[in-house]
Amino acid sequence: MRRQSLIFVLLGLLLTASLTAGQFKLPGYKKVVLKNGMALYLMEQHEVPLISLSAVFPAGAVEEGERYGLASLTADALFFGTASHSKSELEETLEALGARYNSGAGMESAEISASFLTKDIETVLPILAEVMTAPAFDPVAFDRAKSRRIQQLAMIKERPQRVVGQYFLSFLAGDHPYGRPVTGVPATVEAIDVAAVKAFYQAHYGPKGAAIALVGDFKTSEMVKRVEALLGQWTVKTETPATVPALNLRFGQSRVLLVDKPDATETQFYIGGAGIARSNPDYTALQVVNTVLGGRFTSWLNDELRVNRGLTYGARSGFTAHKSGGLFAMVSYTRTEKTEEALDVTLEVLDRLHSQGIEAELLKSAQNYLKGQYPPRFETSGSLASLLTDMFVYDFDESFINGFQKTVDGLTVEKVKRLIREYFPKENLQFVLVGRAEAIRGIAGKYGAVTEKSIEAEGY
Repeated sequence: MRRQSLIFVLLGLLLTASLTAGQFKLPGYKKVVLKNGMALYLMEQHEVPLISLSAVFPAGAVEEGERYGLASLTADALFFGTASHSKSELEETLEALGARYNSGAGMESAEISASFLTKDIETVLPILAEVMTAPAFDPVAFDRAKSRRIQQLAMIKERPQRVVGQYFLSFLAGDHPYGRPVTGVPATVEAIDVAAVKAFYQAHYGPKGAAIALVGDFKTSEMVKRVEALLGQWTVKTETPATVPALNLRFGQSRVLLVDKPDATETQFYIGGAGIARSNPDYTALQVVNTVLGGRFTSWLNDELRVNRGLTYGARSGFTAHKSGGLFAMVSYTRTEKTEEALDVTLEVLDRLHSQGIEAELLKSAQNYLKGQYPPRFETSGSLASLLTDMFVYDFDESFINGFQKTVDGLTVEKVKRLIREYFPKENLQFVLVGRAEAIRGIAGKYGAVTEKSIEAEGY
């Protein structure tokens, strides 16, 4: 493990040096389609003897219906043994080689990721292929993982900052698939057994709608042959991926969800509304504008709420972007007795963004900040592999990367005004407050029509 950790550091230093030397562009890659229709992305990086893999499948939470947590549990269980390796054998083999590996599911897709030394490809790649095509879903290991998940979910609401975002998502999205809690709730997870996991796997894991990205020290022609030999004959019938409707978050009035936690000494809050899809052409430009509002420590929100008023230790804003839409939110917390002041200050900052816009000097600062933060996001082979599969899942191409600097530098004060007007919601805002309802119920109605629920109630 130490040797591979050193390699990750070295790779980061090499890529950082190349990125800072000039405008960052996505390194060249090749896309091929296997005989069974699976997409394969290959990017050679020969600086260090390391290979990273990212494989994605249309098996995210949008496919699970009301069985919240099923997609996540299925993805987690992929490494619970295979047709020819027990869970312990699989773990011992991969860990002895210093390989890093993981699996999990999000809203849109499930992912298997791994990084390993090039010299170990003959051992590791066949194991990863077997994890994809023939997981065993050991029932003992699954039951343990399920029990841990239920315990975690039972305790998670003791820390409101960990759940306020899900309350906001569910409040705004309602019955839309994006409103589902990806990790589930205790009751839905309790109802999931190994048979349900196997059925979900059989319905959603296969070459159809799936992609693999490999980045690292290999020859493309040889890697195509390897992957084709391991996965090219994998032909299973899976369900057609769900068509997720556009997320319509245009509300006719402001609303407030007040989540009562009687012993709370603070109020956690989200304020926001409609956001954007991940493929939106203004995605990059909006990151610049949001940098000023709430995207860095010196943002307007953090300055006003933390530095100038002492109402919180942190405030931020941002866009959560999915394939068919997303949300925008301003997020913070404050002492219970300061709830009204903190909410009012947050709204004042948003109003300032709309009424004053962003002056040229501050815009330049945000542009430089984002350009400085951007390249390091893609400085490892693992992050590049994930980027390639993200491009596949969210329907955007390398122009997002290659045109980043041009897009950022091309922003003007007038263009920023258009972005603010179009994408940063101002009317009919949606509020979620998690705190002691007895103390803040009287002010909640000031911000919109109030719905109240107990944090102890099942779900969100």
